[in-house]
Amino acid sequence: MTYYPATDDEQKEMLNAIGVESFDELIKNIPDDIRFKGNLNLPPRISECETMRELYRIAESNLHAGISNYLGGGSYDHYVPAAISAITSRSEYYTAYTPYQAEVSQGTLQSIYEFQTMICQLTGMDLSNASMYDGGSALAEATLLAAAHTKRTGIIIAGALNPDYRQIIDTYCKSQNINIQEVNIKDGVTDLSALKNAVTEDTAAVIVQHPNFYGCLEDVNEIGEIAKSKKALYISVVNPISLGILSPPGEYGADITIGEGQPLGVGLNFGGPYLGIFAVKEFLMRKIPGRLAGITVDKEGERGFVLTLQTREQQIRREKATSNICTNQGLMMLAATVYMALLGKQGVRDVARLCLQKSHYLAKKITEIDGCSLKYDRPFFNEFIVTLPKPAKEVVGKLTEKKILAGIPLSTWGGEPNDLMIAVTERRLKQELDTYVQELQGILK
Repeated sequence: MTYYPATDDEQKEMLNAIGVESFDELIKNIPDDIRFKGNLNLPPRISECETMRELYRIAESNLHAGISNYLGGGSYDHYVPAAISAITSRSEYYTAYTPYQAEVSQGTLQSIYEFQTMICQLTGMDLSNASMYDGGSALAEATLLAAAHTKRTGIIIAGALNPDYRQIIDTYCKSQNINIQEVNIKDGVTDLSALKNAVTEDTAAVIVQHPNFYGCLEDVNEIGEIAKSKKALYISVVNPISLGILSPPGEYGADITIGEGQPLGVGLNFGGPYLGIFAVKEFLMRKIPGRLAGITVDKEGERGFVLTLQTREQQIRREKATSNICTNQGLMMLAATVYMALLGKQGVRDVARLCLQKSHYLAKKITEIDGCSLKYDRPFFNEFIVTLPKPAKEVVGKLTEKKILAGIPLSTWGGEPNDLMIAVTERRLKQELDTYVQELQGILK
């Protein structure tokens, strides 16, 4: 590879072009005591062609999530149709800003309106906002809404909630005089008797994740009845793909439904950006955070879209605001809208059914290996925990060498060292599942 170092004259020419005599003059506003005094370990300059070749060489040394991927815990390796990037990368969407001026933002407003409509159809709720940052921040906003609406200070977490969500809730509620209490699990799901004892007249809301963080299906009807018995709000945390085959939250009495929208046509993206789903029953319509798009008719009788019922602090008096959340994940929301439109009701059902069937097939095959067992003998959706005869981190490391991202050791969140959480999506072929079992069996021997 040929390098072409910049000459002193070329460096001087560049400095003169921006109006300074020397590099020291360029950085004169940076205090001397924090300046780096040594020499940066940087290679000489190379051409654009050579730079791209070098970057590709480096990239080829990395593993990528497109290999046989069984990671989960809130982010899932679903297939993203090519049409999604083709639409979201169009300049009128890719560069669009907040649709304050309805007359010049009809396309953006319509996509928001369509997203809200589809989320309501998917969840069975009455009203959805135009998305939030991610599932965790959406749940935190739901806890604040519940406390403000009920004028109570207790939040009960029923069963296994995503630990990342729990940290976000703690951050949001720390200075709000909101008390958070967890009800332990029993055999992988909420201990219902313990939940009955925990819910009181000061409980603002009961939160349940369904399927829960361990993949198990909760008794959402019974949990809802316990919450309603003390007039607490019922908050359901969902995986939107699971709603292709599971009852929607609107049918089992949820007052607020939140979820991570990443499974709806959004890539893994190294952990973000994602989008938060937030839907409510009608009586909470004026308390929902974020923004809402509505449909109307102009003076000429033509259909038009507008922002309406905005609760954010920037557009109304601060004392009237119900939340200071002040944006939505516009491109991610559009991606989810395109995904749901492409698949339709039957397509979402098909994806959910494939996730269910393939995960159960893999779970069955793994439990046939000596020393392996399911941690919880409960119905699950696409995620489950197996207990191995060896430490999960050790097994994961060896399978990674085989280009299999085998799952997440539960010790990541303080769990047992031999427990491994595995997620299976529609992308995994039967051949991949069989290879996983074969390689795992070899490692355990």
